[in-house]
Amino acid sequence: MPSASLPPESLGHRISAFFYRHPRARTALFLTLPAAWLGIVYIGSLLALVLQSFYRLDEFTGTIDRSLSFDTWGTLFTAVTRDTVLRTVAMALAVTTVCATAALPIGYFMAKVASGRLKSLLYVAVLMPLWASYIVRVYSWRQILSQEGVLSWFARRVSLGWVIDGALGLPGIGGPDLVSSFVGQFLVFVYIWLPYMILPIQAALERVPSSLLDASADLGARPVTTFRRVVWPLAIPGVAAGSIFTFSLTMGDYIIPTLVGPSKPSIGLSIYQFQGVAGNLPLAAAYTVIPIAIMGLYLVLARRLGAFEAL
Repeated sequence: MPSASLPPESLGHRISAFFYRHPRARTALFLTLPAAWLGIVYIGSLLALVLQSFYRLDEFTGTIDRSLSFDTWGTLFTAVTRDTVLRTVAMALAVTTVCATAALPIGYFMAKVASGRLKSLLYVAVLMPLWASYIVRVYSWRQILSQEGVLSWFARRVSLGWVIDGALGLPGIGGPDLVSSFVGQFLVFVYIWLPYMILPIQAALERVPSSLLDASADLGARPVTTFRRVVWPLAIPGVAAGSIFTFSLTMGDYIIPTLVGPSKPSIGLSIYQFQGVAGNLPLAAAYTVIPIAIMGLYLVLARRLGAFEAL
C-alpha cells in the first residue's frame, strides 16, 4: 500500500518555521519598524533641529544664512537668557515639589486604603480632568483667577482675602491680580500636571507589600516612623518618575505662560516666539538645546533614584 505523501509546505509556513528556528531574526524583524521610527523620525528630526542652531538669521534680508557658524550660539549667553532659564527651572522645581507633596497622600490612599468601588471612583476623579481639552482647562482657570472669579469671591466670603493680597504682594512672584502673576501661573501648572504625579506614585506604592507596614507597626514604630523608614524610601521611584513629567512639561510649556502670568517669558514661550513671531528659527533651535541639556541631567538623576522602574 503506497505511503501517504505530505502536502507541500506553504510559503507562510516556511517563513514561520524560519523565524521559529532563528529567534534573533524574529526579534530584529519586530524591532525594525519602531527602531526606524525612533532613529529616523525622532532622533533624525532632533539632530536636524540642532543643526539649525548653527545657522544664523541675516538681519538685513530676514533670510536664514545656512553657512555653519557659532554666531547664533553667541546670542544665547546673555543676562536675558540666564534669567529666563533660572525663572523657568525655578517654576518647574516648585511645581514638581508641590505636586509630589499633594500626590503622595492621595497615591497612598488609593494604593493602601481604598478598595473596590472607591478606588475606581478615585481613578476616575484623577483622570477626569484629562478628558477635557487642555486649552479649555487653562481658560477656565483664567476665569477662576480673575478679580471677579470664584476664588476671589470665596476668599472674601470666608474672610481670607488677605491671603490672596499677601500672595500678590510678594516681591518677584506677585502682581496686580492672580491672572497676571506667577502665583496664578503656579496654581494652573499644579492643577494641570498633578495627575501625572499621582499615578506613578500610586503605582509605586501599589507594589509595596502590606506586610511591611504591618511588621513596622508590630515592632512598635509610630506612623511617622513607618512613613519615613518604609513608605518614603519605596515611594521615591514613583516620585522620581512623576517628577519627570511635571518638571519637563512645566519647563517646555508655552501655552500657560502665554495665557496666565506676567509678560516675562519662559523657555518654551521664548522658543515659540523666536520661531513663530520673530521667524528666527536658528535662535529657536539653539534655545531648544537648553531644555534638552537640563532634562538630560535630570533623567540621569531620576534614573539613579529608580524612576524608570516605576514608569
